[in-house]
Amino acid sequence: MTEASALDVHDMVVSNHSFGPAEIQQICKTISEDYSQLGVLKDAVNELAQITDRSPAQAVRLGVSQYLVGKFDDAKETLSHADGGALALYYLAKTCFQLESYEDAIANFDAARAAGYDGDQCQVAAAEVLRYQGELQKAMDILDNIFGPSEQTAEYNYQRGATVAVRDGNFDEVLRLYNRALQYDDHHPGALFGLALESDRKGNDGEALNLYERAASCFPAHIGTLVNLGVIYEDRNDFAKAQACYKRVLDVFPDHPRARLYMKDASASGNVYYDEDTARQNERLSQLLSVSVNDFELSVRSRNCLQKMGVETLGDLVRTTEQQLLSSKNFGETSLVEIREMLSSKGLSLGQLADQQREPDPPLDTTGMTPDQQAVLDRPISDLNLSVRARKCMVRLGINTISELIRKTGDDLLESKNFGVTSLNEVRAKLEAMNLKLRGD
Repeated sequence: MTEASALDVHDMVVSNHSFGPAEIQQICKTISEDYSQLGVLKDAVNELAQITDRSPAQAVRLGVSQYLVGKFDDAKETLSHADGGALALYYLAKTCFQLESYEDAIANFDAARAAGYDGDQCQVAAAEVLRYQGELQKAMDILDNIFGPSEQTAEYNYQRGATVAVRDGNFDEVLRLYNRALQYDDHHPGALFGLALESDRKGNDGEALNLYERAASCFPAHIGTLVNLGVIYEDRNDFAKAQACYKRVLDVFPDHPRARLYMKDASASGNVYYDEDTARQNERLSQLLSVSVNDFELSVRSRNCLQKMGVETLGDLVRTTEQQLLSSKNFGETSLVEIREMLSSKGLSLGQLADQQREPDPPLDTTGMTPDQQAVLDRPISDLNLSVRARKCMVRLGINTISELIRKTGDDLLESKNFGVTSLNEVRAKLEAMNLKLRGD
């Protein structure tokens, strides 16, 4: 990438030239070809943000660029007060989606379509939002009613494949749609990720690596792509490449919990330099989250409600959403405001780490088990004589007995760092020798 092309990214954002979908696509393409250009884009964002009397057109450029660099709260604020045009509304909708404000996202996609943004593109994007809301039939209804050239796009086929995967689990159809998406755009990040994940699950490590690397060459890249590729690199002892993957996630999502943890692990494993400032920040955060809520002057009502919910530390609080607090008996808006202010004084917020909560495993149904099968349920995991990697996964997941293990699904285990299809097959074989299976097998 030449110096001239580096200046193009800056000029596209700060100049008074046209700025629309084509220019945004060019910015993404430029960064895909030379990732260092993300720094140029960030500099342009900072430059525009310093202008206090921005024109509506400058506000649109700033808001879209803030979205691209992952500053979603800033992007929402900027785009909400931009020119109200189709482009601003479309990227406001995409920003709301990233912030998980799904109803606002759909409303803004509808507004963008009414303002003149490509209608089918808005509809396909809305279908993705509905999929994340669990409204799978509504999402498919939208996709079923899109005809003509839009059906011949990578994004349409990817979104249809992703919806089929969740709704029907028909992976032959899913793979067909993902491959069709790549016929229209061989660098579509979502389709590449979907195919890579399926190859990973089947143990086709070489094919998975190739697909993940192709997907990682895109900007913005799928977060799952970068995390999974980093884990593969770690498995190959290529810790520098693993860190590069995690850094790309942290460049856009600096508080991403898995990427932060994996970065630390990869650095320790590879004995590679790790940003000491980041390490200190993470350590301070860890210490802060362990502080007891009893150390703060809360009202008796708030304190009692938190105690009933089992909320003991600031870490418990930031893993709890506002909706969960309000659903507790006698916990009202006054208590909610009090909790918000307490967390805000420490730079924290409710629900900040809500994605770290794990749903409890379902109870184990032993009615169909033989006496011999039931007899081994309380035996320790060590009795399975698992490999080192598989044993480490058991430790990470807090699995101590065979009973706890068979409550897990294969997907639950695959979510554990460095636990791949080979380890999953090993666990299944060990259980099969005892006439047992993982949940869902």
